[in-house]
Amino acid sequence: MTYRIFDTAEIEERRKAVAAELQASTIKVNQFDSQPEQAGKEHDETGSGQEEIYIPVRGSGVLHVDGDDVPLEQGRFVLVTPEATRQVVAGPDGLTYVVVGAVVD
Repeated sequence: MTYRIFDTAEIEERRKAVAAELQASTIKVNQFDSQPEQAGKEHDETGSGQEEIYIPVRGSGVLHVDGDDVPLEQGRFVLVTPEATRQVVAGPDGLTYVVVGAVVD
């Protein structure tokens, strides 16, 4: 098959492993649906070596990156390097965002 389709509405969990559901072999894509003021896990990607792009889809929030607060708003894309510590916190209306990751060559 030359294409696959996955509808995130099919899964009720907060984290939706889009790339895995589509059986992608080299791309990591996850969608997160966060409740108002919900904080995600603080972490880095040094173990995986992945850089990540955070893409807000709905709502708003803040991406804490190495002590900086980066507002997450629709239309804003944020690249985070593997060694940076990051944590997403949803705003008062909640936040849906997509994370695309790939290993740095």
